Amino acid sequence: MEHKAGFVNIIGNPNVGKSTLMNALVGERLSIITSKAQTTRHRILGIVNGDDFQMVLSDTPGIIKPAYELQSSMMDFVKNAFEDADVLIYMVEIGEKELKDEAFFNKIIHSKIPVLLLLNKIDKSNQDQLDEQIELWSSKVPNAEIFPISALENFNVKTVFDRIIELLPVSPPYYPKDALTDKPERFFVNETIREKILLNYDKEIPYAVEIETEEFLEDDTIIRIRAVIMVERDSQKGIIIGHKGSALKRVGMQSREDLEKFFGKQIHLETYVKVNKDWRNSAFQLRRFGYNNK
Repeated sequence: MEHKAGFVNIIGNPNVGKSTLMNALVGERLSIITSKAQTTRHRILGIVNGDDFQMVLSDTPGIIKPAYELQSSMMDFVKNAFEDADVLIYMVEIGEKELKDEAFFNKIIHSKIPVLLLLNKIDKSNQDQLDEQIELWSSKVPNAEIFPISALENFNVKTVFDRIIELLPVSPPYYPKDALTDKPERFFVNETIREKILLNYDKEIPYAVEIETEEFLEDDTIIRIRAVIMVERDSQKGIIIGHKGSALKRVGMQSREDLEKFFGKQIHLETYVKVNKDWRNSAFQLRRFGYNNK
């Protein structure tokens, strides 16, 4: 029996459901999901293994025009996703009419590899809207196969999964067959805490935050974690901590609950807040946090 393996890279505008789709395909909650745009900052691999296949899925940041150095680094992850893909998933949502970057769109329509255009959130549309959108995208991306789906409701996701397997090239696996992701445990600690900050704070605060896990000590029954929440200004530090530490305590409790589910162990989580001035525009800091590999 021939073994198939390949990279399946998911791209699209912010907030169209890319992370929800990857989590649905992988069957694990690897990418954080919130209603805010730019939730995904890194390129995250989710690995699905079968007896005769290995699907390496890549969730990428939503495509934007960069406003600062961090966002430029995020768009570099998207560029890399074009370069190593065996199958490209271009994800749009009902009502969308264009990709926010023309250069990326040109890469999609001139792609030499298979392109699956997934029309997401069809649970929010009627049949007339759906027909109109299929006609629009068929003319815009004639090289793509179009699949109407609802990633959140898991509608038609299995059909997409089966089609991806058909399109994978014959290849040995790229990762060990029991691997779920290429990211270390600390990455998921950082992302879980960042998700809770996205959910609990408004305006600029979530976008000025980076998390660094300084300590991750695991034994048979418990994992002890110490994490730093980095902000850019003193005023942001006060907002994160909240009155008598109440806001920070809420973030810690919510994070601990999710981490206990993810790791299947008791978690002791200690968080504190530190000012790291203008880190989003510092090439050195971005490299340190795994964004900028130039």
